[in-house]
Amino acid sequence: MKFNRPILIAGFGSIGRRHVQNLRALGHKKFVLYRTGNSTVPDEEIAGIPTESDLDKALAHKPIATIIANPTAMHLPIAIAAAKAGSHLFLEKPISHTLDGVIDLQRLVKKKNLVVQVGFQFRFHPGLRKVKKQLEKGAIGKVVSVQAHWGQYLPGWHPWEDYRKSYAANAALGGGALLTLCHPFDYLRWLIGEVESVCAVEGRSSGLGIDVEDTADVLLRFKRGATGHVHLNYLERREAHTLRIIGESGIISWDNAKPLKNFERNTLYESEMRHFLACIAGNEQPLCTLDDGIETLKIVLAAKESVRKKRLVEL
Repeated sequence: MKFNRPILIAGFGSIGRRHVQNLRALGHKKFVLYRTGNSTVPDEEIAGIPTESDLDKALAHKPIATIIANPTAMHLPIAIAAAKAGSHLFLEKPISHTLDGVIDLQRLVKKKNLVVQVGFQFRFHPGLRKVKKQLEKGAIGKVVSVQAHWGQYLPGWHPWEDYRKSYAANAALGGGALLTLCHPFDYLRWLIGEVESVCAVEGRSSGLGIDVEDTADVLLRFKRGATGHVHLNYLERREAHTLRIIGESGIISWDNAKPLKNFERNTLYESEMRHFLACIAGNEQPLCTLDDGIETLKIVLAAKESVRKKRLVEL
């Protein structure tokens, strides 16, 4: 899908690069980059693309949409500025590391009738979509318990750079396992329903030399009565990402490592970007809205509060 106006890419790290590649594959050719130049990603692929280090100058190109792909702690200021300029938003997850500015963004988006898609790409996973259909038709009866596990070795994410300098490893940039690996909180809301209370513990004993939690265990109580457990870690050398849903009459399991025909990891990112373009064109409605992003962030922040106060936190 092609648009005459450019798409602004805010941040050209690995995810910003992926989005540019996928947009090109989908037929979009006009871009503007807003970047600080701190990325370790090679610049060869962006030769010829207008690049600005000043946000106002970047927005002066009048982008039809802004893809916010810089560190988590910098998401909302750019999102608010882009919304003021009338730009639709693709907002990488999590939407922020705090709720500061969220209400301002909501008001702007509503006032200017903007599309906002949050980058929780696992909503586009064919396996999880199958799980959702099974739940909707009552394949296992009433859900009583869920367990999600995601472990991934942080130093192996981007072997070409020092992981200790990445946003995922730095509190000031909005890092830590709870924020960075927050996908399960989103897809559990999508599959099971809203969460009403949270209790969490975290760990910082891996020897990775980072100032954020490297492990977290979060207990959830869903409004429909089910309980849940989410385990996250930066430590597993062999990535493991699984989901188990226990119902009154059966069990549904999903394993992200299980091979699927005609599917690779980038399929998730390409699918969500195709969907975003369709939303801008008015042909579809966002599958993961700004409100979804806010509700998921509230769960993460409740988990952090639970860790600090050593108690159950009601949402």
